Amino acid sequence: MCAFWRKAEDKLLKWKENYSSQYAAIIEGARRVGKSTVAEEFAKKHYRSYIKIDFANVKKDVLAAFDDIAELDIFFIRLQAATGITLYEKESVIIFDEIQKFPIARQAIKYLVADGRYHYIETGSLLSIKKNVKDIVIPSEEYKIKMYPMDYEEFLRAIGSGNFETVQKLYALKKPVGNQLNQKLLRDMRLYMCVGGMPQAVDAYVNGKNFEEIDFVKRAIIELYKDDFMKIDDSGRISAMYEAIPSMLAQNKKRYTLSNVLGKRTTTKDEELLSNLLNSKTVLACYNTTDPKIALAQSKDFDSYKLYLADTGLFTTMLFNDKSEVYSDIYIKLMGDKLDANLGYLYENLIAQELAAAGHDLYYHTWQKPNSTHYYEIDFLLSQKTKLVPIEVKSSSVQHHDSITEFAKKYSDRTGEQYLLSQKDVGNLDQLQLKPIYMIPYIARGN
Repeated sequence: MCAFWRKAEDKLLKWKENYSSQYAAIIEGARRVGKSTVAEEFAKKHYRSYIKIDFANVKKDVLAAFDDIAELDIFFIRLQAATGITLYEKESVIIFDEIQKFPIARQAIKYLVADGRYHYIETGSLLSIKKNVKDIVIPSEEYKIKMYPMDYEEFLRAIGSGNFETVQKLYALKKPVGNQLNQKLLRDMRLYMCVGGMPQAVDAYVNGKNFEEIDFVKRAIIELYKDDFMKIDDSGRISAMYEAIPSMLAQNKKRYTLSNVLGKRTTTKDEELLSNLLNSKTVLACYNTTDPKIALAQSKDFDSYKLYLADTGLFTTMLFNDKSEVYSDIYIKLMGDKLDANLGYLYENLIAQELAAAGHDLYYHTWQKPNSTHYYEIDFLLSQKTKLVPIEVKSSSVQHHDSITEFAKKYSDRTGEQYLLSQKDVGNLDQLQLKPIYMIPYIARGN
């Protein structure tokens, strides 16, 4: 598989230059997002030598070296002998891949870092699940790097498109793009929605695979996740929570309701399983903030949330899961914007993915309309500098935007930029900025 450019490498470089003498880098993320590849590519570029230990598939003699981890001189000698790789003080890095499978190594990080001879990079999935760490002391000497599926910029670079730079220039101009160019750039974004950001799926596209073959890759990843969930809880409840995300969003409800998914009253055990799903990093939680202020977390409602998939490409596959025999036609229609369904929630998932990849925690806001049982809703809220930035997402029409208009009135003292994202060209409706959906990376950055 191709080694694609990933932003996580920039974060690793920051760690190496500023924190590696005091902390091990730990790359956290869902399975198959490219953590191992990034760690190894970084080691190749920035170190004289490296040893990668994959605890999901480790040789017995390598594992046996950890019998002497309390005696680091012996440990390093045995490790080099078992791998045939020479380590150089201050010039080598040891990668502990899938470290959640061997907690002893993670617990030893404190002493390995303090020893100071080498640098350490850990990668892992489901790191916070209690059964993986219940018998060890979690080290504080870890520099955490969150890694997500490839974002839109990473995707465009992977497929060799220069359109990201084009969008950057157009965003800075703040002028209409023009219908022809706008449609071209929207096709790029819809391609990203079809393929997604899982490196295996992107690799399949880059290597000329058709949508049927790409969809097969994505379905295999979904099944891998479900197998992981069954290992955590064989009742299938976590898988049910995961698979229900597209349908729950399609119902356009104010929140994800666990009891609706499981068909029974929610128990403490169910909430624990939901926590495990969140810790898997395969999903993104967006919480309702009941009293939106610059510190959005201050009014975070832990019982009122929406769930999105961490990868929109997987979301697209799951959305049409019951139509696997016609997936090629579905992808062609999506690329041509000819699907009949109201797919606003598909675009919402895309925005959630881009915001999370840019480092934002996800929040939305609802409030009741006067003299009504209905609610206004802001799809996403950002806190940038000293102002709130409301974002509303539309799949097509931009005629109705009561929620964001009323939000700007209600919270006029704290509202900054206001964005309505759709497939329409750049424009303005008073203070409301209309932006094509492919400009979300720059909105997320606060450019």
